Amino acid sequence: MSVAFIRPIIADGLAPQQIRDYTWVAMKRSEVGALGESIAAAHLERLGYAIRERNFRTREGEIDIIADKDGTLVFVEVKARRSRACGTPEESITRRKKERLIALADAYMENREGLPESWRIDVVALELKRDGKVERIDIIENATDWGM
Repeated sequence: MSVAFIRPIIADGLAPQQIRDYTWVAMKRSEVGALGESIAAAHLERLGYAIRERNFRTREGEIDIIADKDGTLVFVEVKARRSRACGTPEESITRRKKERLIALADAYMENREGLPESWRIDVVALELKRDGKVERIDIIENATDWGM
């Protein structure tokens, strides 16, 4: 296992055998999300996206990444998973989440000048292996049109 993707267990109350057997546990959900966003941003940059901003927040929620790609403003939702126990990353993008992403995109564009006229919302679906390596990374363009 890569140390960058795991954290040690606090050993209080564990027998020596348990400590040897369970020396590492998987990252917290928030840590998986932050790692997923970093991996997604680097992947998008390699594909020619110019990152404008990360973690744009309003009272209504957050947009993970805002970028420019070929004259289009792209709002990116990153979904990272360690397993498919709760479904694929794409399956977590519900109709309600899509509506919220559209509202957040509108809020971002509301008071800014000089933005491209065209815009879209993409989803980066990311699955990590147990050793912390990327198993799959897919970009779903125009994700608010997909599956509705």
